[in-house]
Amino acid sequence: MNQVKISKNVKTPIQPGMFGLFFEDINYAADGGLYAEMLENRNFEFQESRGYYDHYSQDFDGLYGWSACSGQGKLALDTQKPQNEVNPHYLHFTAMAAGDGFTNKAYDGICLNKGENYRVSFWARTSAFGGKVLVHVEKDGQLYTDQAEIAGLTGEWKKYELTLTAAAQVRSASFVICLSEAGSVDFDMISMMPENAVCGLFRRDLAELLKELQPGFLRFPGGCIVEGNTLDNRYRWKESVGPMEERRVNWSRWSVHDTKEECGYKTPFSHYNQTLGLGYYEYFILCEYLGASPVPVMNVGLACQYQSTQKVASDSVEFKEFVQDALDLIEFANGDVSTKWGALRAACGHPEPFGLRMLGIGNEQWETEEVDFFHRYELFEQAIHEKYPEIRLLGSAGPNVNSKEYEAAWNWIRPAAEKKENFVYAVDEHYYVPPKWCFDNTGFYDNYPRNVKVFAGEYAAHPQGIEDIALRNNMEAALAEAALLTGIERNADVVVLACYAPLFARIGYTQWSPDLIWFDDVHAYGTPSYYVQKLYSVHTGQEELEIKPALGEGLYTAVSYDREQGEVIVKLINAGEKAETVSLGLEEWSCSGKLTRIELCADSLQQVNSIAAPDRITDRQTRESFAGNEVSTEIKPYSVTVLRIAAE
Repeated sequence: MNQVKISKNVKTPIQPGMFGLFFEDINYAADGGLYAEMLENRNFEFQESRGYYDHYSQDFDGLYGWSACSGQGKLALDTQKPQNEVNPHYLHFTAMAAGDGFTNKAYDGICLNKGENYRVSFWARTSAFGGKVLVHVEKDGQLYTDQAEIAGLTGEWKKYELTLTAAAQVRSASFVICLSEAGSVDFDMISMMPENAVCGLFRRDLAELLKELQPGFLRFPGGCIVEGNTLDNRYRWKESVGPMEERRVNWSRWSVHDTKEECGYKTPFSHYNQTLGLGYYEYFILCEYLGASPVPVMNVGLACQYQSTQKVASDSVEFKEFVQDALDLIEFANGDVSTKWGALRAACGHPEPFGLRMLGIGNEQWETEEVDFFHRYELFEQAIHEKYPEIRLLGSAGPNVNSKEYEAAWNWIRPAAEKKENFVYAVDEHYYVPPKWCFDNTGFYDNYPRNVKVFAGEYAAHPQGIEDIALRNNMEAALAEAALLTGIERNADVVVLACYAPLFARIGYTQWSPDLIWFDDVHAYGTPSYYVQKLYSVHTGQEELEIKPALGEGLYTAVSYDREQGEVIVKLINAGEKAETVSLGLEEWSCSGKLTRIELCADSLQQVNSIAAPDRITDRQTRESFAGNEVSTEIKPYSVTVLRIAAE
């Protein structure tokens, strides 16, 4: 019997919105994922990438994903008088006979749900065609939508919009545009979006899975995407706002992840590009939908330190542009509509400020003889706080928490923070670690100095020796993360923000695992780790309570109080193979005798969720009664249990 007494004494306040999300466009999380666009390479600007450390190259492949169908039509690219100069390539399609057309790869093909509507749009012009443009979805010669028609094309670029309605359910179908008679038409920015997309932008099932987590914040857009493998392919926020067709397509840093010589330094994801349809404006809209605080991360003039030596000197004119980007972003998010960037936000459709309060300075950066990251941070901090003293800045402690880089970062940050108030709000720490590390380090923050806060910005337990990447998101990893989070919650006076990484993985398009949510063209499911994050983000109060004594080996706990609901919230993690009985003493409390139990259980450490069994491991809720001021309860093996006990 494990006995714990729960005191009314508050151990520490808990930061509101402490548990959040980290979004990076990895594993096709944006295009092909959360961003609901169904077509690939919609504006004919894709590049094919290859290379290795400091040696990257791209070949333009503007027809990637597009091919002729329904006859002898011819596809060619042109740049004469383009629709816009940012993305100058467009398709010149010639039909040799009526019915000739072309189709798009669309990742795994087009998936339709019966009765649902899909918005199609494209830009077009012609000087040699007087017929109709016909649009539909088909498979094996059968039409699965009505055939929409557009007539009256002119010699000037014009945007055309139409709606397709699905007549039946279908997967792996083809999106087809054909011409009603012989002739030539120029096309650009061809798009197909489900009408039920959340905010008109986000794939509904994926967005709803995020909403269910009730995140306190969203960190974006990365991650290594922020830095790029070269400075040329870093994330430039200013190129991700404004009209969709004028956002410069960029090759993805993850298109060359883990390249090998025997494959010509090319991966199966060599055509992974960023259309930036999910850009900074959309990230802010996503934050509003989720009720999450936005946490953008800025580049500090460095390409990814793991993959490149590229940088701009911190005393250069070019570096000042990076600093100015941060200042302009704050104006874009918060500025009055009379300001330059506030006016652009209003023109995008959001005259009200987004309420940006936090900003990350650098991603996973560290100091070396060649890289003066500490000085770069100081220059950003000075410039930002001179103009916007209310903005909370997030620093970096390097790539992990057990290295000389990590120690050097803290040896610099703590004295600097003592000398200057508001120097840093919290320091970003990352750890991708074996499950054992999590179990062994639940007390990692117990003895941290309290003068500088921590942002646990990227963490995940990585089980070892598992080849099948989807099987790495097993119950062992989830239990390890749950155990680690008990220590993070108990130390909420020093760890003020925490989020798992990465967030999404599209099956068949994955560069990194484990991941929180897996999906394909139809289905999506949360991993056991997803439900652990949910248990913390949804079931954590405003104050951490003192308990005595600590539980025995293999059991982990954190106890908070939700003053709004009048409930003591007890988290109990049993990583062992046997059930354990725990007695909770509530002698200091006035209890109603009612509690809610939420359980996350598995039959083994290796058990996982999957497309076939998405709810095998999920949070299950029951209501119970008890007598007096003691709750005696059995904690199942391989489980995370949350008890919400009505008490005052």
